Amino acid sequence: MTDLTKPRESWGTRLGVIMAVMGSAVGLGNFLRFPGLAAKYEGGAFMIPYFVALFLLGLPLAWAEWAMGRYGGARGYNSTPGIFRAIWPRRFSPYVGVIGLLVPVGIYMYYVVLEAWCLAYAWFFLTGRMAGLGQVARLADGSINKQVFQDFFGSFIGSANDGDAMVLGGQTALTFLLICFLANFVLIYRGLSKGIEKFCLIAMPALVVCALLVLLRVLTLPWEKVNPALGFMWNPDVEGKSLLESLKNSKMWLEATSQIFFSLSVGFGIIITYASYLKREDDVALSSLTSCAGNEFCEVALGGLITIPAAFIFLGATAVAEVADSSFTLGFVTLPMVFESMPLGQFVGFLFFFLLFLAAITSSISMLQPAIALLEEGLGLNRKTSVAMLGFITLIGAMFVLYFSAGATALATFDFWVGTFFIFVLALFQTVLFGWVLGAEKGLAEIDRGAAIRIPRWIGYMLKYVSPAYLLVIFAGWIWQQWTTEEGNMIKAIFADRVVGLSVGFIVLVTVFFLFLIGQSVRRWTIRDHQRQEVSL
Repeated sequence: MTDLTKPRESWGTRLGVIMAVMGSAVGLGNFLRFPGLAAKYEGGAFMIPYFVALFLLGLPLAWAEWAMGRYGGARGYNSTPGIFRAIWPRRFSPYVGVIGLLVPVGIYMYYVVLEAWCLAYAWFFLTGRMAGLGQVARLADGSINKQVFQDFFGSFIGSANDGDAMVLGGQTALTFLLICFLANFVLIYRGLSKGIEKFCLIAMPALVVCALLVLLRVLTLPWEKVNPALGFMWNPDVEGKSLLESLKNSKMWLEATSQIFFSLSVGFGIIITYASYLKREDDVALSSLTSCAGNEFCEVALGGLITIPAAFIFLGATAVAEVADSSFTLGFVTLPMVFESMPLGQFVGFLFFFLLFLAAITSSISMLQPAIALLEEGLGLNRKTSVAMLGFITLIGAMFVLYFSAGATALATFDFWVGTFFIFVLALFQTVLFGWVLGAEKGLAEIDRGAAIRIPRWIGYMLKYVSPAYLLVIFAGWIWQQWTTEEGNMIKAIFADRVVGLSVGFIVLVTVFFLFLIGQSVRRWTIRDHQRQEVSL
């Protein structure tokens, strides 16, 4: 039986919720994925579709998620299934909310593995292991043998054979994964305000300080090297191509749009859950804008200005472009080489990977809250039981990804389906939900209530017409590209590759499990509705 008098969780301060939302958005994508894409498309040309996607899709959808989250929270719901039910009271609507659980939980299962890599590399720089590796890799002419760093990274993550990473020891991937896993669930167990909020209030400023120190070191390198490096990042003219020719690249538009999802954490089911814990008159307009602006600062002004110039200065434009296709190669092979070539590189390397760890953990703890919200409000479980159940599920998933480490196939499959495909689907559904079901006019009124600023009225038009249309075009182009090119083998490989098939099967099992939980929750919510009706009579 539902306890109608049970107090709901809430944020302690306005700054706390802004920092928590920024923490969910600022992650490895800011410091590895974004620089890698910018380098891949040689800087300035990529920034045009990036900012188009930011203003046509990212910022409007962020406002919509904050508004819909607070709207659902005011009606007693904190999970995406419950919030969708509050906005669209139809029998099927809560079940669409399964995507808002699958995306963050599914991403967490491989994201925590990447988080462990970051913590490990910070430790390796701090303890001098990377310095020793640099001495082995340094050649007689002063250059560095890249293969030494490549082999070390491959051995650490177990890229040669499945199961190679499943070794428990002092400095193994499994050891650091367990440390990160424990840290995540200690924080999530402490709750919203005492766990997530308090940690983000400390971690986010610490992250920015670390990033500024690394940036300062990069920008104080010889200016004759720094200047062309910055030009590589921002110059829209690509050698041998006109700007118009570069902008005809549909793949660049697809990847720029996908990056915006990661940049702002929209389409993840996280912001809508976080916003549901706001009070009815709490501001969402300025808070959303502030968190988006803070994230863009971390991504463009810090991530882009650290990673690309540093790699450009020590390796040159050609080498940077060659490694840009893989964020892992750029982050865990190229940059350690760069830091080993840089004065004070050991300290700078530690700071960089420690800030990556902070960025990762503030994101990963946010990925757990949507499922916790459903377990608590839908099944009536207490915090301890909810955390234990989710911990068991996500530990199995993380171990699955870590075990099938050869070629990072399981990780890539999870990222394709959960971290890209379903994000597009959820974002598209949410724009329709806001613009057509809740209604643009009513939605804008929800944003305006308690707002510290008044957003432009044309944002409603954007969310109703432009954003869904833009998403449909980009999504259709992305699906077509994946199906018709060799890069689209994740779709074709489901039945051709054993690990891909197992990974997709695992995702399906998790989806079915969450659908079952939603079904139980709907029955419980129906009982709660009847109780409320009886109380009001």
